[in-house]
Amino acid sequence: MTAVLVLVTGSAGSDPIPTARSGSVARSAAVGVIFLDGVGDTHDCTASVIRSPAGDVVLTAAHCLSGTGQGITFVPGYDAGATPFGVWNVTGTYVDPRWISTQDPQHDYAFLVVAPEQRDGRRVRIGDVVAGNPLGAAPQPGQQVQVNTYPDTAAAGPISCTTAAYAFSGYPAFDCDGYASGSSGAPLLTRTSAGMVTSGIIGGLQQGGCFDYTSYSPRFDTDTVAVYERASRSEQPDTLPVTRDNDC
Repeated sequence: MTAVLVLVTGSAGSDPIPTARSGSVARSAAVGVIFLDGVGDTHDCTASVIRSPAGDVVLTAAHCLSGTGQGITFVPGYDAGATPFGVWNVTGTYVDPRWISTQDPQHDYAFLVVAPEQRDGRRVRIGDVVAGNPLGAAPQPGQQVQVNTYPDTAAAGPISCTTAAYAFSGYPAFDCDGYASGSSGAPLLTRTSAGMVTSGIIGGLQQGGCFDYTSYSPRFDTDTVAVYERASRSEQPDTLPVTRDNDC
């Protein structure tokens, strides 16, 4: 049976506030790091588990990837070399056609399908180990967003910030210091009547921003849902282009 995903919006909060400061945070099982060529000291981007019918979908920024995704690994809850929730191998990547054709920054998101692991003689999917968040609509201006990410080196550990979102040139944005290289793909979580949902990722305009204190997201909408549904059904995956410079 095909799953039907409903985008859930939350109510707006206060007006955007001045740049906030991020702080260290306990590792979240649903948020982790992507390694393009084996687990090592430094990672390439941040990613998170998305709730799906088969329990095998992960979300990151499309500009983090190229090619088929073969050889990429996702490590949720990465902890200074430790992999408490396993190492999951990517079997397919799914992006919007406009990312493939023009690298449209409003479609700078990629859904990854990861293979199950064998544990104690049984087949286990990532969704059996880590509870992901549902996919949600883009945050409204003034709505609070919580963003956990792994900047720079994976060994440095994650940081988190909760602040108000705003709109900039059609992109959801937030101001919070410390979101350096390696933060791309980190989920923007918003609270709705249905609980916490993933309403964006660090990416989009300037591949997420040219400065550590301002970050952007592509705008999640029905186009995003269409890519998610292809991934959740494990349809024919995509081959991604080599990412262009971010114009910073």
